[in-house]
Amino acid sequence: MIRTRSKKVILVASEIFPEQLIRGYSNVRHVGVLGGLFPAIFEFNPDLIILDHDFVGSKEMEKTLRRISANKFYNKIRIHCFKAQRSEKTDSLLKVLGVDLFTYREDLLKEQKPHGVLSSVHSIIDHSIIALTASVSN
Repeated sequence: MIRTRSKKVILVASEIFPEQLIRGYSNVRHVGVLGGLFPAIFEFNPDLIILDHDFVGSKEMEKTLRRISANKFYNKIRIHCFKAQRSEKTDSLLKVLGVDLFTYREDLLKEQKPHGVLSSVHSIIDHSIIALTASVSN
C-alpha cells in the first residue's frame, strides 16, 4: 500500500506492474510507456519520478534525464532510479544527469529497518510496492 501522505509520484515501470496496488491513490500515477512520461509530467506536475532502469534502458534513460534537466519547468522534480545492480560508471553518469537517489534490488531484499538512503523512498512508497517492482524487473 502507498501511504496517503506522500507527494505526487510518477512511477515509470513496465506494463506488467500491478495496477491494483496503486488504484485509488490520486497521488501516484503509473506510466507504462516511456513516451507517455512527459505528457504525464505536464498534466500531473509531480514532485518525484521513479524510473526503472531495466525497463527504460541506458540510452533512453540518458535522453530522458537530459531533457528533464534542460527544461526549467522540471527543475523542482526529484528523480529516483531503481536498478538491479550497482555499476559505478553508469551510476556516476546518471548522478551527473540529475538522478537524486538510487535504489538497488539488493538493498530491497535486506530484512532491515529502512534508514539512510532508502528512508526518502520508504516515506513516499510502501515497501510492498518497491519489493514488487524488484520482483517484476527480473
